Amino acid sequence: MTESNAGASVAVNGDISIDYATLGDSDAPPILMIMGLGAQRVSWPPEFLARLADRGRFVITLDNRDAGLSTHLHDAAVALDELVGALMGGGQLAEVPYTLSDMADDAVAVLDALGIDRAHIVGASMGGMIAQMLVIDHPERALSLTSVFSTTGEMDVGVPTDEAVMALISPVPEDREGYITTMMERWKVWSAPEHWDDRAVRGRLEREYDRSFDPGATPRQLAAILTSGSREELLPGIKVPTLVIHGLLDTLVQPTGGRRTAELIPGAELLEIPDMGHELPEAHWDTVIGAIVGHTAAGQDSA
Repeated sequence: MTESNAGASVAVNGDISIDYATLGDSDAPPILMIMGLGAQRVSWPPEFLARLADRGRFVITLDNRDAGLSTHLHDAAVALDELVGALMGGGQLAEVPYTLSDMADDAVAVLDALGIDRAHIVGASMGGMIAQMLVIDHPERALSLTSVFSTTGEMDVGVPTDEAVMALISPVPEDREGYITTMMERWKVWSAPEHWDDRAVRGRLEREYDRSFDPGATPRQLAAILTSGSREELLPGIKVPTLVIHGLLDTLVQPTGGRRTAELIPGAELLEIPDMGHELPEAHWDTVIGAIVGHTAAGQDSA
């Protein structure tokens, strides 16, 4: 199955252009897939998306702002020393270029461009945070929510390990091979060792680097996460069916993040996978895809 652009391939939210693509039958239940920090729509494993489409879903992927072919805010600087201080819990960030709510508005603009009133919202990592904000800010646009290895914004849950923090904020080389080699070592920090796949991880990194390389963009997205605050008081107001998926070997967003998310959202289902980290290894695709397909089928009842 090949990727196609249904409607426009670019959605617009004010001055921000959002690149998106679709896969599958446009008459099937729509699933809006939102990726995480520094990731692009091509970061989803292509075969993973194809299987979702083959299971009867209209799959929509997008580049968040400051990722891929969407608008990059090159002139919006984020002070790295402030960012590190905030990450370590010892400092505050000044004004930042945008928030998670702004990124949720970008995702809604994609639905608008496609003429879709309501969709199933799936987000991974930072994408899960954006998905949560979309459902909070625009409840009328969501059929269901699936939050994958994400968290609530509370400072005492889902906290990364010290090793994961250092891997996240360490600089990366700008040359292609140096970047890929460094990032592969970084991904090993939060991936499950028994399911590590050199070829798959390298393939993802090559797709990302060749399509768009902007090392200054990730700090801006990270600043949005850190300044958007806790969703502790907002998550209990979510009314749509919610599925929370988390790997128990996740060191970047530790499992307390998923557990707390499920605890706060009324009726949320929690699926914990013992030998999964902060990634989607092929060994778990059947489990994760099966859970999403089942969950989104149930969500159709609220359409």
